[in-house]
Amino acid sequence: MKLIVGLGNPGDEYRLTPHNLGFLAIDRIAGNLGVEVRNRQCRALTARAAIGDQTVLLAKPETYMNLSGVSVRELVREYEAKPESDLIVIQDELDFPLGTLRIHTRRSSAGHNGIESIIGALGTQDFLRIRIGVAPDHKVSDGESYLLAPLRKAELTVVDGILDTAEEAVKVILKEGPAAAMNRFNRKDEGTRD
Repeated sequence: MKLIVGLGNPGDEYRLTPHNLGFLAIDRIAGNLGVEVRNRQCRALTARAAIGDQTVLLAKPETYMNLSGVSVRELVREYEAKPESDLIVIQDELDFPLGTLRIHTRRSSAGHNGIESIIGALGTQDFLRIRIGVAPDHKVSDGESYLLAPLRKAELTVVDGILDTAEEAVKVILKEGPAAAMNRFNRKDEGTRD
């Protein structure tokens, strides 16, 4: 069983914010697979599905971003998953421009509270991450306020495309492996840090 966990905050007020791109990616994948992420277990909303020949569990922790690790640790234990080979976490990334995507493993949290929580709860950085860029084209003085504010209409158009890319990245990871996915999706853009 592969665990695909999208990070975000529960509640309608957060639904279309940059910080919830992980949740939105899970919803996109689920919708295209014809399943609903609504089963409650391990402090998360979940759904089972198949991608290719892999059985996957799609999950959206209900613990709020800063405590994501509590739910992820319970899911890993429940499904006897190995983080280094069975866990894919989809997160927002303020260090990358909106509409970019990178796949990484064995990295620090880079200041992302949800990832920090997961690393602390699992005791390892060795799990796969799909990092979706959310940095706007204008300078923001307060990153936290930006992450929790609704996306603008023009930004939502970009997000729609990047959610398709995130879904494709998950499929490539599962069918061809992480290295193939990194080679395909980790393109360098001007001005990005990773």
